[in-house]
Amino acid sequence: MSDTEVFGWKFSKFINNKNYDFKRDKILNVCGEDNVTDAYDVISGWENYKPTPLVKLDKLSKKLNLNNIFYKDESKRFHLKSFKALGGAYAVQKITKGNKSITVSTATAGNHGRSVSWGVQRLGLNCKIFISEFVSEARADVMRSFGADVIRVKGNYETSLKECIKQSKMNGWEIIQDVAWEGYEEVPKLTMAGYSVMIKEISNQTDQYITHVFLQAGVGGMASGAIAGIAKYFKRIPKIIVVEPETADCVLQSVEVGKMQKIDIKKESIMGGMSCGEVSLVPWRILKDAVNNCISITDKYVAQTVAMLKQKYFCDEPIIAGECSTPGIISLIAASEDKIVKDKLELNETSNILLIGCEGDADEKLYKKLLNEGIKQLI
Repeated sequence: MSDTEVFGWKFSKFINNKNYDFKRDKILNVCGEDNVTDAYDVISGWENYKPTPLVKLDKLSKKLNLNNIFYKDESKRFHLKSFKALGGAYAVQKITKGNKSITVSTATAGNHGRSVSWGVQRLGLNCKIFISEFVSEARADVMRSFGADVIRVKGNYETSLKECIKQSKMNGWEIIQDVAWEGYEEVPKLTMAGYSVMIKEISNQTDQYITHVFLQAGVGGMASGAIAGIAKYFKRIPKIIVVEPETADCVLQSVEVGKMQKIDIKKESIMGGMSCGEVSLVPWRILKDAVNNCISITDKYVAQTVAMLKQKYFCDEPIIAGECSTPGIISLIAASEDKIVKDKLELNETSNILLIGCEGDADEKLYKKLLNEGIKQLI
């Protein structure tokens, strides 16, 4: 792709939230403002803590005629290569208080389990991780390296979660899950509060007012945690756009009708951590009012975006970004190339965009595969 070519990328669906009503107090009440404050105080005190880089994608902003595009590079979060390090490990510490007799359990598509098992190892506890048949062995091996007992379940993420809940009840294990359900809300709130640390860091890393934030959603934990951070730490409220795979657009469909919708996933997205059929209960209380727009995308541009980040197409430094780090860039490009949507979003030369590069090569085998595919597409 030469510098003079436009991308020609398309999104699948774009909607406005007719119920939009951003209220700081309401959002912070859902997550717990004390949790948000405490999360930063606790996590910033951990050994080897340092804020992850906020990279300017200068080449991309010039190409799209936008003022700034900031990319929060979570591939450098501790040594876990993902923003999830902030959530699960923080919840483990708060819930167990280091009690060595507690066995912690969770279900995961990969990165949450990595954070939980790392958090458990830090405190010297026992850990049971449930994964679906779609989670790679490479991700499972990382969790085992932190001392977790990894249990593979036939079926998808939802099946692994059901099995985790069932066995945890039978054995008296403490579930540390980033998904909320009726009667299970404290841990997801703590997890979301952990994610808000990214926004606290960003508020210290730039003096530019962010005008637009593109947030990936699976069950909605990261998106709602980031929104809680925005409510707490940003002086001005940006436009908030949620991005999902078109095959798992549970937030988009829920926002469109104004109530939680469960999606029957016919085909798993390559963006595995976002391939979720139902928005989580606590995040939904934030997302339903605080999100301006929702956008869905296909898997088509994922490999190419992985390669473009690594090959310095978007800025002067190579960025290692996993599959779930690509949706913000893909949707921003696609929205910028659709005149109607670009105007609706008020994307212009004064815009300062925030994208969350939520993971690095957390699954090294998949990353290499996508990188190689993407490089071929760029030739």
